[in-house]
Order: sequence, then C-alpha cells, then structure tokens
Amino acid sequence: MKFVDEAVIEVHAGDGGNGAVSFRREKYVPRGGPDGGDGGRGGSVLARADRNINTLIDYRYARIHRARRGENGRGADQYGKGADDVELRVPVGTVVSDADTGELVADLATDGATAVLARGGKGGLGNLRFKSSTNRAPRQHTNGEPGGSRRIRFELKVLADVGLLGLPNAGKSTLIRAVSAARPKVADYPFTTLAPALGVVRTDERRSFVVADIPGLIEGAAEGAGLGHRFLRHLARTRLLLHVVDLAPLDPEADPVRDAKAIAKELGKYDATLSKKPRWFVLNKLDLVPADEREARVAAFVKALRYKGPVFAIAAISGEGCRTLVYAIQDWLDAHPAEAAAPEPAAEAPAVITPAPVRARRRRTGPAQEEE
Repeated sequence: MKFVDEAVIEVHAGDGGNGAVSFRREKYVPRGGPDGGDGGRGGSVLARADRNINTLIDYRYARIHRARRGENGRGADQYGKGADDVELRVPVGTVVSDADTGELVADLATDGATAVLARGGKGGLGNLRFKSSTNRAPRQHTNGEPGGSRRIRFELKVLADVGLLGLPNAGKSTLIRAVSAARPKVADYPFTTLAPALGVVRTDERRSFVVADIPGLIEGAAEGAGLGHRFLRHLARTRLLLHVVDLAPLDPEADPVRDAKAIAKELGKYDATLSKKPRWFVLNKLDLVPADEREARVAAFVKALRYKGPVFAIAAISGEGCRTLVYAIQDWLDAHPAEAAAPEPAAEAPAVITPAPVRARRRRTGPAQEEE
C-alpha cells in the first residue's frame, strides 16, 4: 500500500432539523393546544485514531465528507431523529489542524483518541416550547442551526522511540534491516528509501523499542531540497536520534565531518526542538576501511567534530557492532522513560436544550376603591 502522510479534506456537519408548528386536534377536543416537536440534532464529523491503519491514502481520493441533517419535528409531540455522526478513522499519531488558519485541532497520539472536526447543528424548537399562561396557542418556532464546515489537514507523525537520519546511501535502511524484522528496499543509488519505515527491535522477551527510518537528507533540505524535508516531521516524536555517517564514502571529495555538520544545521533550520534532541553518531561501513586504519579514522572524525557524546562504529551489512549499539540504546531508553502523555480532554457531550420553566404571571389588580 502506498504510504501517504498528509491529506487535506473538507468536512461538513449536518444542519439541525426545524421545529414544528402543530396543534392537537381530536374529536371532542376542539382546542387541544400546541403539540409541535423539536427538530433533531445534525450529525457531527469526528476523527478517531485507529492502530490498524498506517496511511492516509484513503483521504487522497475521498476529500469531501458530509454528515446528514437532523429530521424536522412533527405534530403529536414527535421530536425529530438526530442524525448519525460520521467517523473518519486515521492512523495513530495523526495531527489534525485547520487547513486555512493553521489552528491545531487535535493530536491523536493514542489508539481510540477522538476529536470533533465539525459539530452538527442544534435542532430547532417546536411551538410546544413557546406555550405560556398568556399565549395558549403559539405559532412561533425556530429553525435548526447550521452545521459547521471547514477544511481539515491531516499530518501523520509516526510513533517511534529512535529515529535514523543521515545522507542518502549512508546505510540507514541496511541498519534497520540488521537490527529488526523490517525489510525496506536497499540499493546502491541515492534516495532508495522514498517513505518512512518502522522496525521493532526486541532485545529480550520483555524489552523492545521502535526505530524509524526516513529518506536521506541533503544540504538545503529545510528549504525543500531532496525528499527528506517532507519526512522530518516523523522525527518529532522520537526520543533519540541516530546520525548514521558513511565512514568510507565512494566520492573522494566527500567529507564526513562537513556532511555531519550540514545535517545538524538542517535540523536546526527545520525545527529547533529537533536539534536539541539527544543525537548519537553511528559510523557505518566499517568493513570498507582497512583494519589498521579504523581506530585512527574514528578518532579523527570525533576530534574534527568536537563531539563528546556516544559514538559507535559498525558495519551494518555484516552486523558487526550492531548488537552493542542495540543494547546501548535499550539501556538509554530504560534510563530515560518517555514523559507521560497528558490526558486527552473529554469530548463535549451534545448540547441538550432544556427550556426554562414557564412561570405564571400574576394578574395585576387595580388600586382599591375608597369607600364612600
């Protein structure tokens, strides 16, 4: 299935039904009084996170979603039926925003989380609601309120503990194949990976973490160069970034230190919070470096970059060094648990119109006449 992580749709909630004007008419009851019922509530459009869905491709083709209007009220004190809500299922991790204003509507980060995209209109009042002690045969009624309408943008941000980033052909997909059961495409040309790939790394029976592989970044990605800028949003939810560096590039003019600084600069341009995330360096393709030069090349890279964090030298294609890397990541994740997610606000219940009790007016009496 094609991976789609962004879609813009239109949602239109249903209008409320109109209130009815009716009077009770039966044999031997010439003046039975008003009995017009209220209109039904219009259907709302909701979005619900579903863990069984992993793409937004359905909303690339079905762009308009409408809910039905509520039924009108009828005589004999019959209320109109409320319309059913329309529920749109989206992947877990979808961010919902207004496409015109950019306002954040909801962040559906947990399975079953629900957000109201467009609320249905309230039903109108029948003439039964307007009866009073002074108006025994009211002919007033109200129409139903119109339902909400707006353009909605869905943006999927995958849920992963660890994110892989680096230049194209640095070996990110090979690494995720080596440590998990994921099987992304691997080839010897740039931009082999065209969509994010997730892999579950299991260190023992009870411990595991999720790794996200995104397309390679190039200099200028924050301004739109290459493919990586489209998928940098998927690193927003990660807790740890692994910067994969090709330690033995085929291009003689390539400089791993310069490329690593360029990628770090692109992260800061795109989102300042990404550049502040913990980032480890993984020096890949160690098997292409002569054995007597490996330590010197790794030390030269760290010294030129002036980096004091964890550095791992691996050969992803053969699995050399991957086991040490996996257990180090698991220990770090266990020592730095994810922050507890804030509880989702409870969805507002549909408004129920309750008329105020009618208070009988006291008849005014004229001033008492003086006795002659």
